[in-house]
Amino acid sequence: MSSGIKRNFFFSSILTTANYVFPLLTYPYVSRVLGANGIGICNFVDSIVTYFLMFSMMGITILGIRETAINKKQTEKLSEVFSNLFVLNTIFTIIVFIAYVLFCVFVSEMQEYKSLAILGGFKIIFNYLLIEWFYKGLEEFRYITLRTLCVKCLYVFSVFLFVRDKEDYGIYYALSVFMIVFNAVINVKHCGKYVSFSFKKLNIVPYIKPYLILGADLICGAMYTTFNTAYLGFVSNTVEVGYYTTATKLYFICISLFSAFTGVMMPRMTSLYAEGNMDEYRDKLYKSTKLLFTFSVPLVLFVVIDASDIIYIIAGDGFSGAITPMRIIMPLMIVLGYKQIIILQGLLPIGKNKMILGNSAIGAIVGLILNIAIVPFLHATGSAIVWLLAEISGGVLSSYFISRCIGLRFPFGGFIREILWYMPLALALIFLLLNGGNMVVRMSLSVLLLIIYFLIKNLYFSKNTEVCNILISIKKRIHV
Repeated sequence: MSSGIKRNFFFSSILTTANYVFPLLTYPYVSRVLGANGIGICNFVDSIVTYFLMFSMMGITILGIRETAINKKQTEKLSEVFSNLFVLNTIFTIIVFIAYVLFCVFVSEMQEYKSLAILGGFKIIFNYLLIEWFYKGLEEFRYITLRTLCVKCLYVFSVFLFVRDKEDYGIYYALSVFMIVFNAVINVKHCGKYVSFSFKKLNIVPYIKPYLILGADLICGAMYTTFNTAYLGFVSNTVEVGYYTTATKLYFICISLFSAFTGVMMPRMTSLYAEGNMDEYRDKLYKSTKLLFTFSVPLVLFVVIDASDIIYIIAGDGFSGAITPMRIIMPLMIVLGYKQIIILQGLLPIGKNKMILGNSAIGAIVGLILNIAIVPFLHATGSAIVWLLAEISGGVLSSYFISRCIGLRFPFGGFIREILWYMPLALALIFLLLNGGNMVVRMSLSVLLLIIYFLIKNLYFSKNTEVCNILISIKKRIHV
């Protein structure tokens, strides 16, 4: 990796991980204070708010990054692009906000949690003002990271200070919303350093089609992610929502690291394709896939085996219903990780928007059918199964698309070899689980064994150059 990519990946990794790690710092405390029901109420309402957010933002996140990356060296053009995209996003946000208000008025479940619903309205408004897509397109990952860390530190402190009993779930949700408000205010003020907003050359028409196509892709994807949580809340209860969302916590932290990498690579891959450098373009896709298998396979095995202990550490007693969903969800790290590579690093930079939409549409159809068929009977476990199967269907289709476009096929041989390498580790972890005695000792030994086995395997046996380079880079930064 070039020094620029390494630097951006470093800050993006910190940023993306912080988005999940900081809430995880508070989650063991909050889950014990609020219980599965309080956690479930917050996540049920937020899942609905998030779905409206997707219609508000549509394809601005991806389109904004791409267009900003293309025009970042032309100041006047950049201001023009920013103005057009911001106005387009504003129009959609206003329409969606009105729809959200009407939804809250006429749906009884939202009336039941009225205060949280009102806070959700603030989240819709200020989320669009975040304009994170603009800073990511500029590759200003250092600024994004430092700003976010400061606000999240304030959030963690506030949670421990103000959330004190099971009725404080409203305060807990309010703090998460106010964090978005603070970030948005800072971002809007800071963007004047790079662009000047103007109505003079306003022409949103060229951006509407990709905005809608990419947005439809995200909404389809939400049919088996965000929609799962909302649908579970409607057909089951908030306790099952609490189990399901707790089961996803560690997965989101793990995938966040790889998402940081794909997010950094997207503008770079766009540039490589624009320059006609197809050899390097294909080489980076291959290396990204290899990197995914290297880190995800041992991590998935570890979490699947030790899920019961991990759930207890994260949430405490009363969350045993989250163990099986966690075991089903964790393999998604491999499935979704590969799909991210294909879509964000492969298909998006070469402008295959319709293929991306088709991929998500298939996943959405599978997810919708399975949600109706499974979730009312299997509840949280059913939601996990639906998510996994829907992502697999999308992953298979995306693999076919990238094979047709540039001849890149899923490396089954490399994937199987990686799994076989870690079979001895899996057996050792199972032995510790069955005979490890004290949970703290057992988990400590399991984590230590995982790290040692990973390093020995990659540094001395398979001699993985990517792992070596990452460790050297980390060592240099520590010394600096």
